[in-house]
Amino acid sequence: MAVPGLGFSLFLSTMILCFIYIESAPAGYTGITRHYKFNVELQNVTRLCHTKSIVTVNGQFPGPRIVAREGDRLLIKVVNHVPNNISIHWHGIKQLRSGWADGPAYITQCPIQTGQSYVYNFTVVGQRGTLWWHAHISWLRSTLYGPIIILPKRNVPYPFVKPYREVPVIFGEWWNADPEAVITQAQQTGGGPNVSDAYTINGLPGPFYNCSAKDTFKLNVKPGKTYLLRLINAALNDELFFSIANHSLTVVEADAVYVKPFTTETLLITPGQTTNVLLKTKPNAPNANFYMIARPYVTGLGTFDNSSVAGILEYESSFGGLKTLPIFKPDLPALNDTSFATSFSSELRSLASAEFPANVPQKVDQQFFFTVGLGTNPCQKNQTCQGPNGARFAASVNNVSFILPSTALLQAHFLQKSNGVYATDFPTTPIDPFNYTGAPPNNTMVSDGTKVVVLKYNTTVELIMQDTSILGAESHPLHLHGFNFFVVGQGFGNFDPNNDPKKFNLVDPVERNTVGVPAGGWAAIRFRADNPGVWFMHCHLEIHTSWGLRMAWLVQDGKLPSQKILPPPADLPKC
Repeated sequence: MAVPGLGFSLFLSTMILCFIYIESAPAGYTGITRHYKFNVELQNVTRLCHTKSIVTVNGQFPGPRIVAREGDRLLIKVVNHVPNNISIHWHGIKQLRSGWADGPAYITQCPIQTGQSYVYNFTVVGQRGTLWWHAHISWLRSTLYGPIIILPKRNVPYPFVKPYREVPVIFGEWWNADPEAVITQAQQTGGGPNVSDAYTINGLPGPFYNCSAKDTFKLNVKPGKTYLLRLINAALNDELFFSIANHSLTVVEADAVYVKPFTTETLLITPGQTTNVLLKTKPNAPNANFYMIARPYVTGLGTFDNSSVAGILEYESSFGGLKTLPIFKPDLPALNDTSFATSFSSELRSLASAEFPANVPQKVDQQFFFTVGLGTNPCQKNQTCQGPNGARFAASVNNVSFILPSTALLQAHFLQKSNGVYATDFPTTPIDPFNYTGAPPNNTMVSDGTKVVVLKYNTTVELIMQDTSILGAESHPLHLHGFNFFVVGQGFGNFDPNNDPKKFNLVDPVERNTVGVPAGGWAAIRFRADNPGVWFMHCHLEIHTSWGLRMAWLVQDGKLPSQKILPPPADLPKC
């Protein structure tokens, strides 16, 4: 089927190139092709003694595991059997020249409509570790998510001790209500959304919630073994502390990039982030069980789910389950312990070895300064709104609250039909500078627009992301599609362009795809724009994205054929 707007000759050449795109492998390809089929379908699921129909993949909650090796190509056919429009994002996959497979609705693709299908076709290039997939439209990722396990190439070892066993551990949220109804109501009233009813580990709420003792994730371990826990925060709106009673964890990877190992009793993981940790079990069965608990880290002023999810670490022992064992709880930081959050983040450093170097851009071609935070939109005439001062909640980057277009940005860019779809005048610095973390300005209103930043291919970028206290300081986990970036600096208060860059780490900063901008502070990142296409950047607190804390980078093609985005596949969904 032709892509709308393509002439016949261009369509013919597109189809030929698409055939090459599907059937041939990129330069340096050394892996195999793996096929998956995702049937998006409704499934009745019971949690908290409450049964409801949820959107799932293949009837599973959480969804199925994707397993591949570095260098493998993945062909994942997604078939939509539900009334909702669907798109799937492969979070953290760089999608080198394969932006059509990235997934955010109305950015790189139109969503897959009911009864339709789409094959996501991409190759895992230069990545290994834990990533994840999730729906990328409205709040459907509340139940549509699952792990992506990328193993090293065959016969290539981990840069740490080989684990006895590997276990994905996915944190999520559960609503007794329909999350789509929750966000719809919030958008109608202009107020904050209702919070979740529970947190989950691998879809299970655990014994601290009503009627949930049987729905508890249990990790059965042997004494004296090393386990690799692949931690994923799939929660919609909450950063989480995590700890296992009487055990320490060694962090070895963040966002599918190896880090210098360090040991901690507790870790912090924001929505969108992944963290691999080694758990060394005790040399002898301790005749006890241990809670593994996650609970929120809170910086904002809004309501939140003030509860904890627990799983149980239990040792294989000679009692055969006939003896009731004592169970221990970990001590977690206070809900608002920003000091711990800062200390944990500062421990993360790239491995920066000869085999896994940290290729930090030392020279910067373009610098950007983005303010990120909450604001307001005016209440519509003859309507009562529940946001601040009778207005509607909004969120913005450089005071632009991003409005999703009705045509996918990447398609408009590729077809050179951007008029009426997006503008290229996104402000690269705040239009009206103010004391970003001081007393808030009188005017809290934001502007609305669909704007992108245009970058030439291979541009090196330095971006300062500054939190604002307009409606109260709050941390923001910012996720960049299409690239990893290096977190070269973080701090509190207003960024000082004269002194703060002197303290940047340009040797071994952590390399990520999602970074927490500190509450009342800033984060500095660097990346090289060597991936042509249109790439979303947004807060991974879903409510902030819904309010408009999002934008897009448009990276132009390079001069060489290998530096150009490939044409769209024939089955690309239409709007």
